Amino acid sequence: MSLDSAMNHQTITELGASLRQIDRKLLTPTTQKDNTRVWYQGGEPYFDLFVELRQGKIEWFQFTLRGKSLSWKLQPYSWQTGTTNELHTDDFALYPASKLIESNRQLDWEFMELVHSILQTRAGEPFFDQILSLFDYP
Repeated sequence: MSLDSAMNHQTITELGASLRQIDRKLLTPTTQKDNTRVWYQGGEPYFDLFVELRQGKIEWFQFTLRGKSLSWKLQPYSWQTGTTNELHTDDFALYPASKLIESNRQLDWEFMELVHSILQTRAGEPFFDQILSLFDYP
């Protein structure tokens, strides 16, 4: 059974509710004057949402959960799914800043739908609404 098909509505709701914004002072500052980085950490290990904004608009985001990743970037407009090394037990993976992502050859649509479902639990909050609007792009 895949990660995505094993998720029930209650688990999805709990994951969405667990996302908490981390103090921006803990993030490496961006090199661009008008850019801001935002980090949300979920209530379980290996659950993060990173967003980079330029003048308040999303330029890039990355969502990781249980060894999977979904990324989006504006230029060029693209989606990418992949797997992370976070569930590996080698020494390198023990360092929090050492997340490596191996891209999938094709989009993992099931994981993308799961991410959308988790983010949808926060609909009505402007920050999350902005992310959700990316899923509606033709």
